[in-house]
Amino acid sequence: MTSSSPGAVADRRTLWTPPERPAWLARFNNMAALVDIKSMVPLDSRSLLDEARRNTGLEDFGEDGWREHFEVLLKAIDEEAELNFFGRILSRSDFLVYLQARLQIIDTYKRHPEIDQEEIREPVFILGFGRSGTTILHEVLSQDRQFRAVRRWEAMYPCPPPTAETYTSDPRIQRTAKLVELVHEIAPEWKSMHAWGAELPVEDIEFTYGSFFSEVWPIAFQIPSYERYFASRDPAFHFEWHKKVLKLLQWKYKKSHWLLKNPTHMPRIPQLLQAYPDAKIILPHRDPITTTDSVVNVMGAIYHWRSDKPIALDQGDDWMLAGARARIWDEVIDLIESGRLAPGSFANVLYADFIRDPKSTLIKTYRDLGLTLEDQDREHMLAYMAMRSEGSHGNSSRYQKTTADDPRALEERRIYARYQQYFNVPDET
Repeated sequence: MTSSSPGAVADRRTLWTPPERPAWLARFNNMAALVDIKSMVPLDSRSLLDEARRNTGLEDFGEDGWREHFEVLLKAIDEEAELNFFGRILSRSDFLVYLQARLQIIDTYKRHPEIDQEEIREPVFILGFGRSGTTILHEVLSQDRQFRAVRRWEAMYPCPPPTAETYTSDPRIQRTAKLVELVHEIAPEWKSMHAWGAELPVEDIEFTYGSFFSEVWPIAFQIPSYERYFASRDPAFHFEWHKKVLKLLQWKYKKSHWLLKNPTHMPRIPQLLQAYPDAKIILPHRDPITTTDSVVNVMGAIYHWRSDKPIALDQGDDWMLAGARARIWDEVIDLIESGRLAPGSFANVLYADFIRDPKSTLIKTYRDLGLTLEDQDREHMLAYMAMRSEGSHGNSSRYQKTTADDPRALEERRIYARYQQYFNVPDET
């Protein structure tokens, strides 16, 4: 049974309007007409690779097939992304960070091949669509001492691998904090949209940049050709790099379980389970109509960091069109019904329950996953959650563009009926 085909309802992307840029940034980008920005800020592979080598003194990027992905990505950005002046600067800076991290990861493995013997046991993944409470759930659960979550600073600068002794005082934290402030300077609205800090846990896509084969790139850039390229290939390569980074990060600082989060793993749960057969999966749920406008707003804002191009209608269908989103949930339901997602390996978390009664929700989630919940950790998690404002809990109402009697919303309700009925997800509109 399928819910509907994509495109059955009006496209919410057409409702998105870009936020006003800071005056300094608008003036800076307007200067692009006076200069040759592609020559001033090159994004070709040779320039980037040479610079990364000079900056690190390292030569070996590894021979795992990553170069094809890298070249396809750069070509797509050059031909489709329509980067503005600052967008090219930000992109070049980011690519150098990722390439330098890749060089250092490969070098660390060469010098310490024993890292590859590290075992990752029963990692816990938070999936579910964005804006359904995944971020606050990730932050709250990361307060449990049995979990190790990847923080932004170590995702960006994984080498040398962090140690338990200096984990909270590592100088890379402050280095990352400055880059976080840069994002807030170019997009002040981002502070109210998404938790973004050097010491906050990040999604998996943010520590797998170095594979250059990830669904993160069509989220950062409007590059439909790369999106099609990624979708047409085996995602095993992505999970191989995912595991490589986790082994490295836990080498000198490990806990009982990794706590991971990545909404965009949703269409690839079978491949995730091939990489991590003993994984435990948490599925947060929230009214999909309430969250869709918010997802569109978030993706539009991220595109706007680098480009003046409006949201294109050939981009990101899986995350912004009702039919595609519902089809992904159909596939999850089928995995449960077939037993591939078996009891004990997954838990459902309703956003409304988590916000209303976090204590009971946490107890049930741990019980469903077969995990131990210590009283001290439970109270620590509840105290952390109490410190967080409602605005930080993925409140999507400020982005909502439709009402319950809007014809689009009525049609979307029909499309999402199987999903909402199966998981008892309440309407919020």
